[in-house]
Amino acid sequence: MSRHVAIVTDSTAYLPQRTMERHGITAVPLTVVLGDRALEEGTEISTRSLAQALQKRRSVTTSRPSPQVFAEHYRKVAESGATGIVSLHLSAELSGTYDAAVMAAREAPVPVRVVDTGMIAMALGFCALAAAEAAETGGTVDEAVMAAEKRAAGTSAYFYVDTLDYLRRGGRIGAAQALLGSALAVKPLLKLVGGRIEPLEKVRTASKAIARLEEIAADRAGSAPVDIAVHHLSAPDRASALADRLRARVTGLVDLHVSEVGAVIGAHTGPGLLGVVVSPR
Repeated sequence: MSRHVAIVTDSTAYLPQRTMERHGITAVPLTVVLGDRALEEGTEISTRSLAQALQKRRSVTTSRPSPQVFAEHYRKVAESGATGIVSLHLSAELSGTYDAAVMAAREAPVPVRVVDTGMIAMALGFCALAAAEAAETGGTVDEAVMAAEKRAAGTSAYFYVDTLDYLRRGGRIGAAQALLGSALAVKPLLKLVGGRIEPLEKVRTASKAIARLEEIAADRAGSAPVDIAVHHLSAPDRASALADRLRARVTGLVDLHVSEVGAVIGAHTGPGLLGVVVSPR
């Protein structure tokens, strides 16, 4: 049984399964409540089922993991030989997941450092990968936390949504409420700021908004080594085309991930989402 620092995150990191297995990263699932059914993200509800439910305007809400669920994952990780755990989670401004992890960490059999990354989606995933890479080279809990926090500090996340209605319903848009009065006339671009989703720009058409999203991401990437993730919900062709353009445009690109977001983020953004995460190395 090897002794090591283990990395735990949550299902909203949307890391590829093979990547988590390669780096020994554990993801604790959040829950989507569809009508009266509570379903674990990633295993019990597909993004197709979610999109259909949203389009039919069925009741869809999300829920954090309980402290007991976190405690069970921490116990299993400790039994695998971990001497310490770094637990990295989506922004506490958007979810109670961080608070549940903190409660569970108090009773864990090994020391657990819980970190509010202020990130979501692969912005969180890149933090988890940075922490895992630090741990793999013999880094301590503190060193893994520092690697994750450094990655978070340099990472930017931008989003295009077809409508703000889903974000409004879930109470996740903060200052973006200022856009609601003209939501039908514009296509909003949003940015993650201080762990909150805030308005960035208003663009008149979907095609212009996506072109602007590409321009913003490419400018942010610059020419230094950088990883990029392109996310979508029920928009695979848009996402693939955007990824191809960024791949040709960003000279310092190291890794580019393209993936559909899971049900938790999808429930708050709705079909048509495009997101770009830019994370300098």
